[in-house]
Amino acid sequence: MEKIFHGKVALVTGGSFGIGRATAVAFAKRGANVIIADWMEDKENETIRLVKNAGGDAMFVRCDVSSNTEVRNMIEKTIARFGRLDYAFNNAGIEGVMAITHECSEENWDKTLGINLKGIWLCMKNEIPYMLKQGGGAIVNCASVAGLIGFTGLPAYVVSKHGVVGLTKTAALEYAKQGIRINAVCPGVIKTPMIDRVTGKDKEVEKQYTEMEPVGRMGNPEEVAEAAVWLCSDAASFVTGIAMPVDGGWIAK
Repeated sequence: MEKIFHGKVALVTGGSFGIGRATAVAFAKRGANVIIADWMEDKENETIRLVKNAGGDAMFVRCDVSSNTEVRNMIEKTIARFGRLDYAFNNAGIEGVMAITHECSEENWDKTLGINLKGIWLCMKNEIPYMLKQGGGAIVNCASVAGLIGFTGLPAYVVSKHGVVGLTKTAALEYAKQGIRINAVCPGVIKTPMIDRVTGKDKEVEKQYTEMEPVGRMGNPEEVAEAAVWLCSDAASFVTGIAMPVDGGWIAK
């Protein structure tokens, strides 16, 4: 694979598992060094191993993205280790607790928006100044098809992901002439630990989710990773401010 990111540095939040892990590896395969940030590290350091096997250097940073102090520390450690920040995939997020709107707890609302929406704002707030100093960069935020359409039983999650789309568009316009492209990916049903928690690994529930996908299957984390990495690449040099569905045709229905 062509090393189009040779000498570049990529940050992936929520990088220990699922879509984050797949994206960290995808960056490494193209030559990037990768910072893997998450609130917890995979016990076997599997993500670090996979990134290094793919050809990139790697560092893990523990970070709660809802805390500005921890996000700032994450960026400072990135710069201290690698001296630059070229790409960021702001992917950290939670599904929250399922409940219809009037039964959604204030605690769930605050926690879900704190991580999913405030967390992405804090990441960009701390990433962008370094990219401005360098003269450019690319950011991809992880939204969801739930950021494009509504879903019952997940009011906090849906609001947070709609917010990510709006924030992405706003920031893209603000920095368009300063060399920073900002986009979002909107995954559909992807086979990750998060979807396993939602379905409880119940085969009948998994079947129901699969049947919602026009392509007849769940997506793979690597399919979202490829979209995120492409949006960071020069191949997407005229693309900014979009919310790209990677959803097997879900919102086309």
